[in-house]
Amino acid sequence: MRTEPAQRILDLPRSSFATTVARIDRLVRAGEDVVNLCQGNPDLPTPPHIVEALRTSVLDPSTHRYPPFSGLPELKAAIAGWYDRLHGVHVDPEHEVAILFGAKTGLVEISQCFLNPGDICLMPDPAFPDCWAGVVLAKGHMHPLPLLRDNAFLPDYSTLGPAVLDRARLMFLNYPNNPTSATAPLEFYEDTVKFAARNNVVVASDFAYGALDFDGRLPVSFLEADGAKDVGVEFISLSKTFNMAGWRIGAVVGNRDVIAAIDLIQEHYYVSLPPFIQHAAIAALAGPLDCVRELARTYQRRRDVFVTGMRDAGWDLDTPKTIYAWLPVPGGDSNAFANDLLIQAKVAVAPGRWFGEHGDDYVRVSLLAPEDRLKEAVVRLADFRSGAGRKPGHG
Repeated sequence: MRTEPAQRILDLPRSSFATTVARIDRLVRAGEDVVNLCQGNPDLPTPPHIVEALRTSVLDPSTHRYPPFSGLPELKAAIAGWYDRLHGVHVDPEHEVAILFGAKTGLVEISQCFLNPGDICLMPDPAFPDCWAGVVLAKGHMHPLPLLRDNAFLPDYSTLGPAVLDRARLMFLNYPNNPTSATAPLEFYEDTVKFAARNNVVVASDFAYGALDFDGRLPVSFLEADGAKDVGVEFISLSKTFNMAGWRIGAVVGNRDVIAAIDLIQEHYYVSLPPFIQHAAIAALAGPLDCVRELARTYQRRRDVFVTGMRDAGWDLDTPKTIYAWLPVPGGDSNAFANDLLIQAKVAVAPGRWFGEHGDDYVRVSLLAPEDRLKEAVVRLADFRSGAGRKPGHG
């Protein structure tokens, strides 16, 4: 029997990260010393008090049963408390919070919830590629919102004409931004709320890096803007905040109609997360913030090592506000640059083109590596750019 997937499956974008990770693994198995700065995969362990909460919970037989379909009320209360604690935002835990199997899941689901075939989704360019999949599954169309250095990597809504706005139903935002590492001020979110209300567009704000304060400043939440919950929602992730990437838990907070739609689709896809994972998340969100602050300081030290080294080597780059550096590349061909860098210098980075057409002048460098490896990457990048041809690991 010949099995032919449905067209929606054939249309789904393939992950360039998966292909590159397999390539890196082959090089490492062959004995090459690769500095892998390609992925946003936390390299530090989950804080002990969260692990202990999981251990205690999984030994309780009551957690071996099905939990409530939409998640534990205690976890929703902890998420509401987190928003009040960090951002001064009041959230109704019963109607304004949905639990997710990782924030990525919700970023795919929301397009399926709010786009009909032919509807337009306003998509930042560059953007986190996984957002594209939901639009494809919904048979919607993406209209790019260019993120340009001259505009602080913020979209310019004035460039959108009536033909686009009449069909626009959903818009993605992501600050602190992946991949550009830019942040957004409250004034931008206030303008976004007005824009969305005027054009009847649902806002999906990806706030995965929102708890990491660089340079002593906590990023602004979209929900801090007046009227934000009237027009949209915000996605949070425990992956980067608590080094819980493998735990697959996140949440979406905000407009109750959006929350109800996401809860409904998740009833059919997932039912609910294991209770012991939810209990661990409660321990994380309601517990002490010392581990989060220390993690941010660690990332800031790494950032400073990398940025100082690159600037000393003559590279022009903005100071990152999150765990990625957005590095301009000579020639503006990010795929070719990243490929040559991996082959010749054994440094793996993510081509900006993976994130959209307007990312092609850059590569994304993950700072999720120890300081000594970042220093080694700086040396290799400098030699690669100068054409010195230094072999990694040799003086």
